[in-house]
Amino acid sequence: MDEGYIKFNINWEKGTSANSPQLDELISWRDRMHALNLIGYDPQFQVSFGNISLKPKEEEEFIISGTQTGHIPHLGPEHFTRVTSYDISANQLNCFGPVKASSESLTHAAIYKADANIRAVIHIHHDEYWAASLNKVPTTNRNVPYGTPEMAYEILRLFSQNRSGSFDVIAMAGHQGGMISFGKTLEEAANPFLKVFK
Repeated sequence: MDEGYIKFNINWEKGTSANSPQLDELISWRDRMHALNLIGYDPQFQVSFGNISLKPKEEEEFIISGTQTGHIPHLGPEHFTRVTSYDISANQLNCFGPVKASSESLTHAAIYKADANIRAVIHIHHDEYWAASLNKVPTTNRNVPYGTPEMAYEILRLFSQNRSGSFDVIAMAGHQGGMISFGKTLEEAANPFLKVFK
């Protein structure tokens, strides 16, 4: 398991916290996912898992939880960073904030790129839910690893193939336990998980 390791070229400019009027809401939803054990820490592999992001209205940039913060029960502004730009084909991402962006940042970027109406993305891990969801919801190719341009292109492919039907969750076949939800708001993004984990 290599969860949590950044696989893209990251240009991190260390700076102040990613200020946003919606940061408190983002922190609240992230901590709620942690309380449900959907974001957390795997003691066997000694890595944190799960992340959350928000794309404020009228902005092209997005705010995302920092890499290896899943083990922290309650995050603060110092645990979030702002993705200022990215280039999927070049496997490059630029961020500004107190921490480096999550290892899943390119995947979040691809979702925002695929649908301009999406403003929130949540990535969780749950083995049983994941196994039950494979190929029942849009599912990425099992040979594609997380955090790579290939995964970002898989996300774009799924959105392209499912334009006629609505969906709000993706199973990552090559990333055990990995599920992604998204929506126009943080609450909408969380809903698929809240229906299962109450």
